[in-house]
Amino acid sequence: MTKQMPRDYPEWVNPWKAAEGKRRFAGSVSLARLKRLAPMLEDPEGVASFEAAFSRDALGLTVISLKVTAELPLRCQASLERYFESVNRESELVVAGTDETESDFPSHYEVTMAEDGRIALARIVEDELVLVVPQVPRKPGVGPIRYTTDPENVVEVTTEKQNMPFAALGKLMRDKQDDETRD
Repeated sequence: MTKQMPRDYPEWVNPWKAAEGKRRFAGSVSLARLKRLAPMLEDPEGVASFEAAFSRDALGLTVISLKVTAELPLRCQASLERYFESVNRESELVVAGTDETESDFPSHYEVTMAEDGRIALARIVEDELVLVVPQVPRKPGVGPIRYTTDPENVVEVTTEKQNMPFAALGKLMRDKQDDETRD
């Protein structure tokens, strides 16, 4: 069973009223509580910290300035080692009502939908964290991986482009030979 963390922020916020009052909320949410994120993690231990500041922009849109920090435990798909992906993300979200779509807002905002006229703070934090989880987690600093089925014949595979200064010369010579054989 997951240990419940005390919350110092409301579960749900009316974003329009919060923007009117220029409200700020901060807190931490357990990674295990984030049901969409937890299966992507090696182990959903730890917390994500956030700050959410509600306001209105020059167009009168309800905006949330969101800062999220976390250390996400992931499994490197190259070395199979556990590592922590550091997250320090800042986003500008615009709140959409039920009859609005993403195309109704300026492109520099990320759009978040209000549900029944309210926003769950933990949900917008989870949205930001889900966006930063790499499709193929790879621990920083992991070098080239060796692939083999025969331990006697190890081949190193690298992603670096090899410098082949005479490749163009070789192609010219082959083309010249092909031209001479056609004549």
